[in-house]
Amino acid sequence: MRSENTLFVGGPLDGRVLPVLLGMTGQPPKTYEVPEPHDDGSPPTVHVYRRTPARVNRLGLPSGWKYEYDPEGKAPDAGPKWPWRKPR
Repeated sequence: MRSENTLFVGGPLDGRVLPVLLGMTGQPPKTYEVPEPHDDGSPPTVHVYRRTPARVNRLGLPSGWKYEYDPEGKAPDAGPKWPWRKPR
């Protein structure tokens, strides 16, 4: 499988460049979750990063990706978003 060195901005991985596996389309996943274990045995804290374009060329196309920290860490809604669906 291919991987791409990706920059992380904010949160516990701020400034690190880590290899991230690419999907079948050649892009990294939209979200990246990093669990942080605790010493007292409680469930780990999960930090969520969202994929954003690292650079945008003259035509408005992204060339490369980076992950930005999402402090709320909410998971995206599951399923397709149809045009006739009511907003939540």
